[in-house]
Amino acid sequence: MTVKRGMDVEDCQVLPLKARLIQPFRTALGQHDTLDNLLLVIRLGNGVAGYGEAAVATHITGETIEATAKNLRQCCKNLVGKNVGDYLNISAKLQEQMPENQAAVAAVEMAVFDGLTRSLNIPLWKLYGSRPAKIRTDITIVIDTLENTREKAAAFYQQGFRSFKIKIGRDMDLDLARVIAIAKIAQKSQLYLDANQGYSAEQTLRFLKQLEKYDIIPELVEQPVPKEDKAGLVKVTRLAKSKICADESVKSLADAVWAIKEKACDVINIKLMKCGLVQAHEIARLAMANNIGIMIGGMMESRLAMTCSAQIAAGLGFVEYVDLDTPFFLKDTRRHPFLSRNGVYDFTQAKSGIGIIP
Repeated sequence: MTVKRGMDVEDCQVLPLKARLIQPFRTALGQHDTLDNLLLVIRLGNGVAGYGEAAVATHITGETIEATAKNLRQCCKNLVGKNVGDYLNISAKLQEQMPENQAAVAAVEMAVFDGLTRSLNIPLWKLYGSRPAKIRTDITIVIDTLENTREKAAAFYQQGFRSFKIKIGRDMDLDLARVIAIAKIAQKSQLYLDANQGYSAEQTLRFLKQLEKYDIIPELVEQPVPKEDKAGLVKVTRLAKSKICADESVKSLADAVWAIKEKACDVINIKLMKCGLVQAHEIARLAMANNIGIMIGGMMESRLAMTCSAQIAAGLGFVEYVDLDTPFFLKDTRRHPFLSRNGVYDFTQAKSGIGIIP
């Protein structure tokens, strides 16, 4: 890649990135009441700024805001004087220095890639493909009462969504009632279930058998078992009629190699906050080469990180499942430049970088 002059990092800042949610975001592992992330801003010698986000999900990854902020401040010191065109070496050092803080790795790589593509005056998706595919996100129905579940499903269905990701894993009886209710409301829609490690293999298979009695076979079941239960994941993948997606069980390229070799899943959920941008690309290519489906997802992220992931998915062009819906859960009245009301990301008019100024 030709590196333009003035693409060295001259300044770097770590700032809070906060937002209010329209409702608590509940999963089997815990809940978010607000978006409380970190923003990394780098400024290059050519005057271009690059933006990155660290979305810290302590109840999922064990990372904390405090430790991530400390690591990012050290990254800032190390980044000054580095050329963003040297992103592969930058990424390698990040993975070496912060293997247990992938949210920080993602923030730095995102800012570097944003600064690089803004400097080259190309949209981010061009690093991943020759044309941007239009992609449509699902919409998440969080764990809630049956009444609230019906209300949210009906509203999103009326809004135009036709893929519903239903959080389950706390109460099997309530989960069953909620899935049945959504299936009745969101007719001719794809249903994905996400247990967030909430069930055992036996509970998952029993739950799916119960749904069959109502003629419901979900398209996808995500992370049905605890991430440590590798045998359970393999068992559910082998016996279930639905496709099984690994999320928490696959957080790195090494994990992806294991999952593919052991036929532990049908789909891998790739999240930037689990592995950063460079490894995310490698996992996607490896999965495609081995006929494993891909979901591009995220944590509780702002429009910045969500749009970064969406640009990657659009550039790759072979992402089957898209779960990039958190912009619909934020109290943010600004119009999104690339996201429609019914969940379609369209980057055909994107100019440069990620295209989002926080």
